[in-house]
Amino acid sequence: MTSMSTTTDVIEVGERWARAERAGDVDTLDRLADDGFRLVGPFGFVLDKQQWLDRYRTGAFHTRSLAWDDVSVADHGDLAITIGKQTQEATYQGHPSDGAFRVSHVWARRRDGWLLLGMHLSQADPPSRP
Repeated sequence: MTSMSTTTDVIEVGERWARAERAGDVDTLDRLADDGFRLVGPFGFVLDKQQWLDRYRTGAFHTRSLAWDDVSVADHGDLAITIGKQTQEATYQGHPSDGAFRVSHVWARRRDGWLLLGMHLSQADPPSRP
């Protein structure tokens, strides 16, 4: 596969991820993520795949909107890394979880497509200073 094909494929699966996050679609997120998936949140917390999915299963996390843009893809053969901007309106346990984040995804090519190995989010805008 060429780098352009990888870029196209990874952007497409990334868009499926974003749609599933917006919809709270646990089944799609489960299919997209590798069993060893890990997420590092914007404040340093770490979730494994089941904890990540359980946010939606339990109703603790609700996404009203999520945009994934300004995405670049680094092709490393059977691995790809995307770095983009994630802007969301969401709540966690009833508290606002809105924000703009830089988000990195690590994807692995498998026989039947790309799987998400990990995500890392950080604040996109620096904190305001007094």
